[in-house]
Amino acid sequence: MGDGDSSRKYRFLVLGGTGFIGRHLVDFLLKHNLATKIRVVDKVPPQMGWLNANHKVVFEDPIVEYKSANLINQASCKAAFEGSEEPFDFAVNLAGETKINLPDSVYQEGIAKLSENCAKEAIAHNIKRYIEISSGHIYAEGKKPSQEESALDPWTAVARFKRDVEKTLEAFKDLDYVILRPALVYGVADKRSITPRILVGAVYKHLKETMKLLWTKDLKMNTVHVSDLCSAVWHVCLHGKAREVYNVVDPGDTTQGKITDIICEIFGVNHGYWGTAASFLAKADMQGAVQEINEKHLAPWAEACQKDAIANTPLSPYLSQELLYDKNLCMDGSKLQSIGFTYRVPEINKDCINEIIDDYIEMNIFPKSLIK
Repeated sequence: MGDGDSSRKYRFLVLGGTGFIGRHLVDFLLKHNLATKIRVVDKVPPQMGWLNANHKVVFEDPIVEYKSANLINQASCKAAFEGSEEPFDFAVNLAGETKINLPDSVYQEGIAKLSENCAKEAIAHNIKRYIEISSGHIYAEGKKPSQEESALDPWTAVARFKRDVEKTLEAFKDLDYVILRPALVYGVADKRSITPRILVGAVYKHLKETMKLLWTKDLKMNTVHVSDLCSAVWHVCLHGKAREVYNVVDPGDTTQGKITDIICEIFGVNHGYWGTAASFLAKADMQGAVQEINEKHLAPWAEACQKDAIANTPLSPYLSQELLYDKNLCMDGSKLQSIGFTYRVPEINKDCINEIIDDYIEMNIFPKSLIK
């Protein structure tokens, strides 16, 4: 599509739009007055999506239409693109399975097949540009920042199937697409990125113990705030080069140490690291080590919730095995900046983390007593 007209408004199809990133994208498009129509497609209706008060208002806006669909099903996917009085300008694919520890067959259906269905329908319905949200975990691990042309060696299940999706898009010669590979995406409504670590910090406040972490403070865990990812989606809709890939990562070079320092300051807990040697011993039986870690955290979290009369919460301090390995997530975001993109949240900070916690307290799904 090349350089689009930023002075006009567009019609958007947001696939997976009630999820963490999707709800923020809808909010972004409304706040910046960029859309004449936003169709949100998701199998989870807004009423069931644990939306905060602000996001509930967003989905009540008259230009926002919710459409239920199972995008794995070809007929349902086709219907998601149809029934609009005018064609959509942009389709953004945020849909796909994100839960951890599932069989490969689930990811094959819920990521690879789903995304192929959506791309085919984008071609059939003459979508001007299709935006695919991939994963920064797709790169080979290393402390040198990965550029878009760097070697790929996905190290999470989701990233493995996202790589397959990228290959599929390359094969569709008639599709104008842009792929974004985000680092760890965090912000209000995040449940799987930084939030489990926030909850672990809360657990150690409850336990009144020192928190010990695997590996070292220098482990790279590069990040991007969800607001910047949404801004990047809009930017590449107009200014991204067709059939190109762009990393989306803030310039803050986030590490495990930086994230942990912020969390421990908020909860007033001490922390340390097992270091490389002791962590390698744990790695010999990583499954057992991770199970032990999670068992230590889950019961105190339940106790803290019970103490504050929280009967139901989607939040969990469960840490997945694949994200506890000594794998550096280290990315170079200069290509996106070279086409005029600017990060509004250049590094993760205490205010950003407090905003996440405060929102969950307001929703009564996080124990308020743990931050007193």
